[in-house]
Amino acid sequence: MKISMLRLPVYLFGLLVLGSSSSVMAEKNTITGPHKHMGVATCASSVCHGKPAPDANSYALLNEYRTWSREDLHSKAYKILFNAESKRMAKNLGLASAHTADICLDCHADNVPQSQRGPKFVIRDGVGCEACHGGSENWLDSHYKKGVTHAENLKAGMYPTESPKPRAEMCLSCHLGTKDKFATHRIMGAGHPRLAFELETFTANQPAHYVVDKDYLERKGQIESVTMWVAGVYYTAKQTLELYNSHLLTANGLIPELSFYDCHACHHPMDKKNWRQTSIEVGLKPGDLRLNDSALQMLIGISFIRDQEAAQGLLQLSRGLHVASRKDIATLRNASKQLLNQLAGMEDMLLRNYNRNEISELRKRILTKSAAGQYRDYTSAEQAFLAVETLTLALDQSERYANLMDSFYGSLASESAFQQTRFASLAQRLLSTMYP
Repeated sequence: MKISMLRLPVYLFGLLVLGSSSSVMAEKNTITGPHKHMGVATCASSVCHGKPAPDANSYALLNEYRTWSREDLHSKAYKILFNAESKRMAKNLGLASAHTADICLDCHADNVPQSQRGPKFVIRDGVGCEACHGGSENWLDSHYKKGVTHAENLKAGMYPTESPKPRAEMCLSCHLGTKDKFATHRIMGAGHPRLAFELETFTANQPAHYVVDKDYLERKGQIESVTMWVAGVYYTAKQTLELYNSHLLTANGLIPELSFYDCHACHHPMDKKNWRQTSIEVGLKPGDLRLNDSALQMLIGISFIRDQEAAQGLLQLSRGLHVASRKDIATLRNASKQLLNQLAGMEDMLLRNYNRNEISELRKRILTKSAAGQYRDYTSAEQAFLAVETLTLALDQSERYANLMDSFYGSLASESAFQQTRFASLAQRLLSTMYP
């Protein structure tokens, strides 16, 4: 099954977050579980996943190691820590080196505790096989044997990357952060790029090391691309709210953790006098810091397709969150809790598969709001574009609208030169063409 490539700047695939954890390695919990990681070398031989070309006689391609090592940027994540920019960042942060600091290794490598490292484990491998598929201690010898089911491998510790929630949580653990590691404003100030992530787009743009064929579907099933996109948006919003509770405001801090706010609310030329209130910002005043709520904005649009009453409730609670972030810890946590409860009640409704009419209506809604200037900051405009691209691919219309989508994408080519009016104008052109 061919995976269509979505447009996205290449640098975004290198944004593996620098964590902020100061936890002792032995106490660190890993997303993928407690099993030992036996090392990339255990997968790389020519009789396993290191063949020079796909094996037509096997249910697996068996050249996965070569695809990862030659094409997948995850394999380069550790090496990045030796370049001049990483060295400069380490110096700015007062670290001895980037390649020895846990706050870097936690996401630029498979930095599991020493007790979980097998005899062939090498930290230099970067984000290797087991960083995503889980420690292979108990399934390394069984996963290729005939008669062993995928369910049995999962029970032995293999991580279910084919399922939306586990995949989202694993990817977001670095591309957004967890309570133990995330890219703080201090880390970004030292030189780390802004984090940007969208689950379906990043998945589609990774070099595929599997084929969704009959055998795959029998063993793992299939999640529709739009449903995976919705899942990514949903769990991004959920995890962001949970991070607000633990890290946004501190009892003794004069300044909140600024990495949770919309970067471009502050980092823009002062001669751009473009303040205006969008529908989600009711209650905020000029000059107020705006939380980075791009995932929530997408969820509100998605919700209106399925349940307008629930969507309206989500909109009102999202507005309350912005206002709460300007007050105190207790108010913020209460607003976050209300939103998390609302999202919990909407999960099943949101993550059901979408039919063609719903996909088309959802795309129309996002374009309508884009054209109306509701996604006026770069981050939300970026997510709106990625949504329109995913939905257009799902409708098999990417070739028909390729030129217009190229122009729409071009409006996001530069964060510093982003013009919301141009983005809105191009959204209107797309809207008028797709829905005459």
